[in-house]
Amino acid sequence: MALKITNNQGIFEIKGSIVRENASSLKRHFEQLLHTSDKVILCVDKVKKIDVTGVNVLTTLFKNAMKNNKVFFVIGKENEKVRKAFGDCSYVLRNDFV
Repeated sequence: MALKITNNQGIFEIKGSIVRENASSLKRHFEQLLHTSDKVILCVDKVKKIDVTGVNVLTTLFKNAMKNNKVFFVIGKENEKVRKAFGDCSYVLRNDFV
């Protein structure tokens, strides 16, 4: 499953699928980014598929960012596939504000 991350004026747009096969590389990428930046914004509007591993990775990144007083937003609540996958963890998702 291909995954493309594009930095669009400080918002990291994710296109493709966030699934078990690529979740660990996505996690490493954003952990590194959170290490060097105080604010990371992900946009998941163009995510076609997300599985439980993808949800866990984004939730873990969110919790670790909060623990370290960093800002970590995941925008894309309008993406129905993502919203359904998050279920009880939907507190991680925000409405688009761009």
